[in-house]
Amino acid sequence: MDFELDPPRGVGPLRLGMTAEEARSTVDTLNRDRPSGLRFDVGFGAAGPTLHRVNAIEVWRPSVPDDVVRFRDVDVFGLPAKEVVARIRRHAALEEFESGSGYAAKDLYLAFWRPFVADDDPGEEEGYFFQTVAVARPGYGDTPAEAAARIAAGGEPGY
Repeated sequence: MDFELDPPRGVGPLRLGMTAEEARSTVDTLNRDRPSGLRFDVGFGAAGPTLHRVNAIEVWRPSVPDDVVRFRDVDVFGLPAKEVVARIRRHAALEEFESGSGYAAKDLYLAFWRPFVADDDPGEEEGYFFQTVAVARPGYGDTPAEAAARIAAGGEPGY
């Protein structure tokens, strides 16, 4: 099955802003029905209008390629991380994490991660391919100053 990353709305049937009950039911169904090993997880807001609503969705790489996760034309788990970065940069600005193990498209609230970098060793799958991708609601990764500016401009805090 194919799942489309749709920042800042969600991934497949999981939508940012879903209630905890809706999200847990959807996650349970998705995870139960994925023989590939593809896994979904959600995070909830901590306060204010996002309390008990999905504010982040994380997808874990499948162990077999029966399920595909894409952002536009990019298979984010099927291609080497280095190639994913090059292709995503055609659509969005990516910032590299200090460790080099991940990247974030902050304007899209989209982030990619692997535990270590092994771009020259395809046999080292955990470092050669991204292991997770996350989609979050606007403001999710804001610093306190960014959150204050967002609220001052009439937006919601990201929590």
